[in-house]
Amino acid sequence: MNVTFLTAHEIQLPSSLLRKFAFGTPHLSFSNMATKTTKWVTLVALFVVLSNYSWAQRVLTGKVTDGIDPIVGATVTVRGSLGGTSTDSEGNFSLSTDVTSGELVIRILGFSSRTVPFSAESNLGTIVLTVSDSQSLEEVVVVGRGIIDIAEDRKTPIAVSTISRTEIQNKGVGNVEFPEIMKNTPSVFVANQASGFGDGQNFLRGFDQSNTAYLLNGQPINGMEDGNMYWSNWSSIADVANAIQVQRGLGSSKLAISSVGGTVNIVTKATDLKKGGSVRFMTGNDGYLKGTVGYNTGLQNKWGFSMMIDYWRADRKYAVGTQGEGQSYFFSVGYKPNDRHNFNFMVFGAPQKHGQNYSKALETTYWPDDASGGIAGQINTPGYDLTGIKGNHNYGHYNGEGLSLVTNFYHKPVANLNWDFDIDEKSSLSTVLYASLGRGGSTGSLGNGQNRLPSMYGSAYGPQGQLLWDNIAEYNADIADGISSGFNGTMLRASMNNHFWYGLVSNFNHETDVGLTFNVGADLRFYHGDHFRQIINKLGLDSRIENSPAHGGEFEITETFKADPWASLFNYAPVDQRVGYDDSEDINYQGLFGQVEYSSEDFSIFVQGSVSNQSYVKLNRWNYEGGEAKSDMETKFGYNIKGGASYTINEENTLFVNIGQYSRQPFLDNVFQQGTIDFTDPVVDNEEIFGLEAGYRFVIPNFTINLNGYYTAWKNRFLAYDAGNREVNGTVYTNVTYLLTGVTQLHKGLELDFQAQITPQWMLRGYGSLGDWQYDGDSPYRLRNDEDSQIIDSGNLGLSGVKVGNAAQTSFGFGTEYDILENLSVDANYNFYDRLYAQVEAEDVVGAALEGEIYAPERLDSFGVFDAGLTYTFRIGNQPIKFRGNVLNLFNTKYFGRKDGFGYYYGLGTTWNAGLTYSF
Repeated sequence: MNVTFLTAHEIQLPSSLLRKFAFGTPHLSFSNMATKTTKWVTLVALFVVLSNYSWAQRVLTGKVTDGIDPIVGATVTVRGSLGGTSTDSEGNFSLSTDVTSGELVIRILGFSSRTVPFSAESNLGTIVLTVSDSQSLEEVVVVGRGIIDIAEDRKTPIAVSTISRTEIQNKGVGNVEFPEIMKNTPSVFVANQASGFGDGQNFLRGFDQSNTAYLLNGQPINGMEDGNMYWSNWSSIADVANAIQVQRGLGSSKLAISSVGGTVNIVTKATDLKKGGSVRFMTGNDGYLKGTVGYNTGLQNKWGFSMMIDYWRADRKYAVGTQGEGQSYFFSVGYKPNDRHNFNFMVFGAPQKHGQNYSKALETTYWPDDASGGIAGQINTPGYDLTGIKGNHNYGHYNGEGLSLVTNFYHKPVANLNWDFDIDEKSSLSTVLYASLGRGGSTGSLGNGQNRLPSMYGSAYGPQGQLLWDNIAEYNADIADGISSGFNGTMLRASMNNHFWYGLVSNFNHETDVGLTFNVGADLRFYHGDHFRQIINKLGLDSRIENSPAHGGEFEITETFKADPWASLFNYAPVDQRVGYDDSEDINYQGLFGQVEYSSEDFSIFVQGSVSNQSYVKLNRWNYEGGEAKSDMETKFGYNIKGGASYTINEENTLFVNIGQYSRQPFLDNVFQQGTIDFTDPVVDNEEIFGLEAGYRFVIPNFTINLNGYYTAWKNRFLAYDAGNREVNGTVYTNVTYLLTGVTQLHKGLELDFQAQITPQWMLRGYGSLGDWQYDGDSPYRLRNDEDSQIIDSGNLGLSGVKVGNAAQTSFGFGTEYDILENLSVDANYNFYDRLYAQVEAEDVVGAALEGEIYAPERLDSFGVFDAGLTYTFRIGNQPIKFRGNVLNLFNTKYFGRKDGFGYYYGLGTTWNAGLTYSF
């Protein structure tokens, strides 16, 4: 029999009991020697008993590293116990437990989990984690394990890149766009960063954000109307993100979602296991300031609470007139009554307001000499020749204060309740109930507009292309009775997008003893949206006359409303104070999904399938007599099915393949004709997406490389292009839209990424992407006059061989990190982009056909951007402090990141940020 004696500091007995053993009690009558001998024999026996049953907490300590750097935020738990903790900014942990021997489990994103046995020793020393085969997210999912579909090692046969919390905090927080944290991965291209805070766009394998699925803890967050993502609604999400996994292609989600290009899974923190907090202060170029405070109570008596609040502001993002301000908040309450149940309630919101900078032509355009209304020779649209790279023709001064024509303001709080239920050792149920409220919009001109100012009032634009608001106000002062109507007078309005969205995702999982796993679940979503315009600034006018059949003809608008994300939550225009348009829609979605997976040590195979029913109803309170008009309900059935297999040849080599087919319901914007409750004619059918992918992985100590090949065919696309003014058969139409049906895109390519630990202090990684993305076949088109929804022209567009625009089809990059000292490191990344084409414009395709030419979108110049960063940690007393600094586009490379139908977007020049984080 093995006996382990505890040391004195490991045993605590009541002092009264110790006194009785050591000194006796007046009730005992034995002789002194016998008494003392008996006492000490009994005490030693008690020590032996207590070797297995300690009456006091012991404290386990240690440090977790990757062999070079400390690992921050790793979860540390004792197997079989409820409690736990996480590592601090220096990788250290301290965990109290009443277990005298057992196993310590350490988990963190991007590393294989490690189990460390412990017994007598309390200090476990340095624990080194190794990079996992696929940088699995499994290790950081605290709640919603059955809902959040993540790629696990090479067991999941998909192409995947995972971004750790450390990298997010180092490079993705502050005055950078959230998608930029993903730019160092294959087939990712980020554009429009110079427009304003939160205006960046992310392209994955050549597909835009509306065709890439974004999930927040397993909850779909793409817009239900059009699939779009507006990152300004999610500013500061990086502050609470534990991990981001970019799943290219089909992805591993069981839901029927828009993963044409791929799936981006954002996993946020839940209620933290460790008590403590942090304070961070950041600064950056152009007056950027950011302050963040976070605190966790830790798990106490089965409850825990975590919170984070944040404030930021800036004079501008980069260009003039892109000032911004916002806050964010995160609250999470966790309750774990026992090992079988885990509840977590989370609320996150990021209200913000920022100015915007649109694309511009290289040269300024002027109204022709024969233009009517006194605008002949006036500036129509300023170009870069006037504004320069940092100029902004949407911004100027009014009564001595800066005023932007285009300001985005929005507040979109989201809440979800997660429940994880371990039914038994083989079965579990995960459910999330979520809701989101959206309020806000974007501003613009109403009436005559800024670029039709009669010359008698001077120019609407200054010598640098800035808006001269005082000249516009002078024009307004001459409007009779101060009443604007039609194109008479100019005001500022806001186009509002208010919505309420709620849903539920639930998944039942059952594992068998023979390697089979079964999943079945439901995905329910309900959405209501309201769209209208309201006046925010009269610019000296008194009121405006609008004309709407629903209002019985002409009616007067007198009220204004703030372009403010907090005010817009409850204070927005009632029906009788709305201008321009007023409509709503209801979208309901019901889906069922299932999956069967077989996994052994060397082989895994899965089949997933889902079916869904989506209904649409449109309401209009503007264009129809009698108030509100309502459409019939349109219902669309969709499905997807996909499968894949992974085979591990040996410890170094793994192969995988997957294949799938989507039948995706069209977006609501494509189902109805604009401004009406009428369905599009002809009726828009489902889009059909086919994907095929294969990959190879090679891994040896300190080196990993992945190679993937993919083919995606996207058929029966419906596209709508705003063409502005257009002359047809001698008639000029001022508001027309091209409608394209049956569009086909083919995307195929190769991807490579690697990571190498050259020395214990030096890490090197890189990636390369070579794509071939083009349209295929011909597409019928119709030209619609949006004033009366009539078709004024039709034809056929030859699109075969036309390159898909907006994203670079060739890209590669390298990144490196070097530890100069134990607490000082530097890192750098270089990204190069080529074969970047302008956005394909239907009008240009039609024009080329009429001229007998073959259309080809403009190819923009290739470019490369170099970023650098530095991390330094130190202590004040016992509290760690971390300094992090970044310089983006270090060499101030000038390049065009995108071109649309209105002009070019310059990329950001040199920007920077730096911050201090104090942890306690």
